[in-house]
Amino acid sequence: MNHVFKNSSRRPRSARQQGFTLVELAVVLAVIGLIIGAVAIGKDVQRNAEYTKVKNKFIDQWEQAYNQYYQRTGVVLGDSQTAPQNMVNGERFLAAGTRSGRDMTGVTPPNAICRAAAGQGMTRGFTNGTDPDLRALMTRVGIRMPPGRAEGLEDRYVYLDTNGNPQEIQVCFQWNVPLANGSAANAVGDGAGNVMVITGLTPDLARALDQMIDGKPDAREGRFRMQGILNNQAAAGGPAAPVNGPGLEWTATNRDLIGTTNDRSFDEDQVAIVTAIYRMNQ
Repeated sequence: MNHVFKNSSRRPRSARQQGFTLVELAVVLAVIGLIIGAVAIGKDVQRNAEYTKVKNKFIDQWEQAYNQYYQRTGVVLGDSQTAPQNMVNGERFLAAGTRSGRDMTGVTPPNAICRAAAGQGMTRGFTNGTDPDLRALMTRVGIRMPPGRAEGLEDRYVYLDTNGNPQEIQVCFQWNVPLANGSAANAVGDGAGNVMVITGLTPDLARALDQMIDGKPDAREGRFRMQGILNNQAAAGGPAAPVNGPGLEWTATNRDLIGTTNDRSFDEDQVAIVTAIYRMNQ
């Protein structure tokens, strides 16, 4: 019987077949680095797009709704049409026996106008059922409001902060007392005129909105500024600043836990929020 013997001998695997060379490892690591960098850049691009959306689809739309109310009624929100005071909620201010256009030093301003409740972090009061309701005023004159969070919650907008946690923006409107030479005696003001109060902003979003609206992120100057900052306010702990001196940075950062300035930056933290005011043209 003939036996057919197969050649079972094989060449041993070369060192190249047994692993990767340093060049191959370097290429793999470079590709991984590019992927990680692209993901990081993609997150920044996505966040900037969301910030732009907040301004264009929510803040700007509410400013337009406010202006449309003025065009249709001839007065600002909550003002008296028979005896206009040129101030938000001016009808209640008039009912208290005070008229605008006189010496406002030390005058208690009227409450804000919100939807059902004041925004978190607001310093001005709002009494639901007593003060005019923002949504009711708008719908009464047929003004289409921004979609906001949902029907009935047009004054709210939900977004994700830099840690991926939900935050809620809310808008209210109020009249601020003119400050007497920037004096802290009227610190209830934050600058003169009718303003939109915007609560629930992360510091990063506030700076981005300030940059888009005023051209620079300054908490003290321009139409968009931080609540409670006077025109001549200096940095905390620093020397008194002249009225025309340098501006102020926005306090807190996206590394702070909400309600603190702890600079902790845990991934599970809800980011700190600030309150801004946006001066209206009317």
